[in-house]
Amino acid sequence: MDILHTLQTLNACHGPSGDEREIADAIQKLAAPYVDACSTDVMGNLICHKKGPGSRVLFCAHMDSIGCIVTHIEKEGFLRFGKVGGLHPHSILHTPVRFKSGVQGVISLDEGVEPKDMTLDDLYIDIGAHDADEAKAMVQIGDTAVYNSPTFAAGDRLVSPYMDNRISCVVLLLAMEQLQTSENDLYFVFTTQEELGLRGAKTVAYAVDPDYGIAVDVTPSGDELGTKHRGSSIQGGGAAIKVMDSSVICHPAMVAKLEALAKAQHIPFQRDVLRFGGTDAGAIHQTRGGVCTGGISISTRYVHSPMEMADVGDVEACAALVAAYAQSKLD
Repeated sequence: MDILHTLQTLNACHGPSGDEREIADAIQKLAAPYVDACSTDVMGNLICHKKGPGSRVLFCAHMDSIGCIVTHIEKEGFLRFGKVGGLHPHSILHTPVRFKSGVQGVISLDEGVEPKDMTLDDLYIDIGAHDADEAKAMVQIGDTAVYNSPTFAAGDRLVSPYMDNRISCVVLLLAMEQLQTSENDLYFVFTTQEELGLRGAKTVAYAVDPDYGIAVDVTPSGDELGTKHRGSSIQGGGAAIKVMDSSVICHPAMVAKLEALAKAQHIPFQRDVLRFGGTDAGAIHQTRGGVCTGGISISTRYVHSPMEMADVGDVEACAALVAAYAQSKLD
């Protein structure tokens, strides 16, 4: 499976939180050859099941993205919008966007507002409409837009919108492709509405009732210039094995197991301690009577901006570690 091409395929889909059907369909086509069954639940989670008689293992990667939602159409035809997930005004000014219908536009700033003072309320989307009537023929209140920036390789790094968390979806697909035999009962789940509070993971973890759970997600890279070391991992350091973030303290046995597998199979790894932010692990570990939960992360620069960056070697290491855990003896 070609990582760049697969990422481009996924990012061509519309999939903001709450409207993940298109991205789910694309992932299902890629995943179907490697599992026994695929299904979706009421929340829209895509559940890919590879049956086995042993321990029930849940791997989660959220497939939703942040985005914009239209809240008002000005008489001049400009669109005011709210946020779907963590939008930051300084990251998105002048960013190209697209709607599910194919309508495209650019995010702009009210005249007279200094960029240093701007808030999301000062931004609007210009879709080229001449007035409100023309704009209303193109979009409606409640329509969502996503970043329309490119996906490309820069040496051994990948640059793309929505690495968070499409690159982790690629990791699960790569791991599924690598699987040989496993006695474990494996659930590879691509979850919805993570960006709005881990909502899809909460329901699917309850339904699957796993013995073990692993959330695969990005984590802010600690090697950006001027970093205050919000996160402990760096690009090129290998699979980031999560110790904790603001949503979870990973089970010590899970951290130890993942590290042991990485050492045994010569998979480069590092530890992930994240001071702010969370992943689907936050919902999984609190399910029912509790789940032994861990996390595998891809160190990513410029998270939640229109152009995020990840290292190909780290992606490959994460996929190898997911596959190693899936095939390991757990009982």
